[in-house]
Amino acid sequence: MAEAFKFELVSPARLILSEEVEEVVVPGAEGYFTVLKGHAPFLSTIRPGVLAFTGKDGKVARLFIAGGFADVSPTGLTVLAEQAIPVEEFGTDVIARQVADAEAGVKAARSDEAKRIAQEKLDQLKEAVVEIGLVSGSGSTH
Repeated sequence: MAEAFKFELVSPARLILSEEVEEVVVPGAEGYFTVLKGHAPFLSTIRPGVLAFTGKDGKVARLFIAGGFADVSPTGLTVLAEQAIPVEEFGTDVIARQVADAEAGVKAARSDEAKRIAQEKLDQLKEAVVEIGLVSGSGSTH
């Protein structure tokens, strides 16, 4: 059994979660990474995806994270998320709105670099939706 450490999830509006956990799997910009007690300190951007954490009771909770930053320190992990929604509350209406907003961002991009960044976010969002299980790999919603 893993040792517990402090995990805080913060949105722009409020502290969402602050508790002792055994493990957190984070959708980092370079891929998913797992944080356990005593992890080496580092800072990473977060891409849209599913963040999963295991509580001291052994139960796993999953949240859709729209992006942000993860700060691993000697005292624990702090995730600053643009948006965090429990996977069980992440329905097709929510994802349709997220995808529409991301598609609008691609269309509104004024430079090649802005368009590349917006398209990357849209692609990551679509990958997260497939991971959550709301759509098949073809990209159509249920």
